[in-house]
This record gives sequence, structure tokens and C-alpha cells, in this order.
Amino acid sequence: MIAPFTKVLVGTDFSEPASRALERAIDVARRYEAQLHVVHVWEVPMVVGGPMVGTAVDWITPIEQAAKAQLTEVIDGLRAGKVDVTSTLCSGVAWDRIIATVEQVGADLVVIGTHGRTGIRRALMGSIAERVVRLSPVPVLTIH
Repeated sequence: MIAPFTKVLVGTDFSEPASRALERAIDVARRYEAQLHVVHVWEVPMVVGGPMVGTAVDWITPIEQAAKAQLTEVIDGLRAGKVDVTSTLCSGVAWDRIIATVEQVGADLVVIGTHGRTGIRRALMGSIAERVVRLSPVPVLTIH
């Protein structure tokens, strides 16, 4: 029998919904003996007029280092639990980088948490999960 999933990608922002998505992705990966790939996308903070780049203050290094430390902690915990896992840390627009990572690693399922925002908060902040669902070349499992 061919397993329906061989590589499960899960996006994380280290939030509670992302933690629930990670738990479900682990379940799916174990069930189908698939490899798990965890991706975290960090963004350069925005200010009025655009991203905070070109200033005398280095905003990027501490953000990247904190993201790397959090991702390393998650991956180390998974490996200690005997999960076959790889990871990607990148910067940019989260939904875009998640879709790009799907293609780069050859994932055949995406698992992503949703915050469940509605109304003006959703209009202002957008929905990463919604864009991933609409644009992903592979099935997407959303976890609320």
C-alpha cells in the first residue's frame, strides 16, 4: 500500500493554534510514516511608510536569532520524541514562504493553525491560513 502522505509540512508562529496544528501534523506523520517538516517565517517589523530597514538600529538580527532559538527548541523536542523532522526558517510574507517551502521540500500535505479572526481584525491582518488554503498545490488541513 502506498502511503497517501510522505512529507507533511506544518507552519508555525509558535502560537497556541500553531501548537495544536503541530500536534495534529505529528499524528498524521506518525500514522503514515511520513517525514515532518516544520517551517517558521519571520517578518521584518513594519512602520508607517514601509519596513524597518536602512536605519541605524539593527532590527533584523535579534528577530532572526529569537525565531531561530524558538524553532530549534521545537525541533529538538520533536527529535527527542523520535519524530522524523526537518525544518526551514525564513523571512518574508508567511503565506508566500509557506507555499514556496511546500514546493522546495516536496510536501504533499500542509497543516496550519488558524487564529479564527473575523471582521475588522481579519480585514486588517489578513489570513495566512486562508491564503495557504487557496494557493497551495497540495491539500491543506486547518486546525482552529
